[in-house]
Amino acid sequence: MKNLVILGAGTAGTMMANHLIRHLKHPEWNIAIIDEKEEHHYQPGYLFLPFDIYSPKDIIKTIEEFIPKGVQLIKQKIDLILPKENQIRLADGTDIQYDILIIATGAKIAPEETEGMQGEEWQKSVFDFYSFEGALALRDKLREWKGGKMVVHITEMPIKCPVAPLEFAFLADSFFKHKHMRDQVEITYVTPLSGAFTKPKATDALEHLLHDKNIRIESDFAIERVDNENKKIIDYGGREIAFDLLVTVPTNKGDELIGRSGMGDDLNYVPTHKATLQAKEYSNIFVLGDASDIPASKAGSVAHFESEILTGNILHFINKEPLTEEFDGHANCFIETGNGKALLVDFNYTHEPVEGSFPFAGIGPLSLLKESRMNHMGKLAFRWIYWNVLLKGTHIPFVSATMSEKGRNYEEITEH
Repeated sequence: MKNLVILGAGTAGTMMANHLIRHLKHPEWNIAIIDEKEEHHYQPGYLFLPFDIYSPKDIIKTIEEFIPKGVQLIKQKIDLILPKENQIRLADGTDIQYDILIIATGAKIAPEETEGMQGEEWQKSVFDFYSFEGALALRDKLREWKGGKMVVHITEMPIKCPVAPLEFAFLADSFFKHKHMRDQVEITYVTPLSGAFTKPKATDALEHLLHDKNIRIESDFAIERVDNENKKIIDYGGREIAFDLLVTVPTNKGDELIGRSGMGDDLNYVPTHKATLQAKEYSNIFVLGDASDIPASKAGSVAHFESEILTGNILHFINKEPLTEEFDGHANCFIETGNGKALLVDFNYTHEPVEGSFPFAGIGPLSLLKESRMNHMGKLAFRWIYWNVLLKGTHIPFVSATMSEKGRNYEEITEH
């Protein structure tokens, strides 16, 4: 019996398990997935939790609900990956042998990387919303906050869902308007980038929304520390921004397991071939979702597209066939802009997002880089699609894993 082992039962790992159980029909292959957690979280829902749009029950289910029959679920903490021995060592000392390993251990916040971020004001006036605990604490704070200077801040890139901080700022604007206290809140969006978004074309489309909503932007801000006593964030050049409420996106890092195993870069991301999703140093290891260092967005749609392509490459690898260099960095993301509207962006490694329609050229029904209520409905519908379609490894009709250029005037950009 040969073993294919998936590390992580989050979005990417669960989708991969569902794809493989259908396509890997060889009777000599056993598929196992390892994760110590009991709960599966719909992480895009963390954005809505602080504003009481979603409740915890909307975004939490059990892991077992989505692991397909025929896949062995091992609920243990992983101590080490031993790639030279083709082994996984569990915390209880058990060693599990693998023939093929898929790393889908994700990314998480690391506020300890920034001086003072987890200081005495942590979850008092300094919050994150990239963790369930942070989003829930922020919800409780916003329910009673009387106003002042709100700073929405990104520490550094890459982060999971690069558009989420912008969405938070837009939703905050809408939230305070509905509470009839927008005039009591000064919102500042602080980013290490030179503009509002990672892609210049998207920045052109999004930055005016910040101005329209009276949200001040502070760009090129490389944070050095959080001054808890004086409630300021300070960058390496000495620039200071005061806050009454800091909503920060801390440094995002890969799982500590990757660092302990000596397999990652400085942020614990695994070096990965961006088109095949094969680990650069180990031919029988593949990397999926946020765990890799590929220059694609760390977003659920990317993991979905990757899983479809990686399934084929796993089969190629088993059959000793060349891997396909097919993954193009395709991402599409809804961007909530508040007041019941949203945008949609669609891009990849080599093409900027521009205006058009999705998924059908000239028909839509979704518009690209334009605010619409239809896009907002698509964003809200995504939660149902996530639980009932994506996690189960079901292909979404008319949405290809690689980006379609049909009917759209995409502008090529320099590759990463």
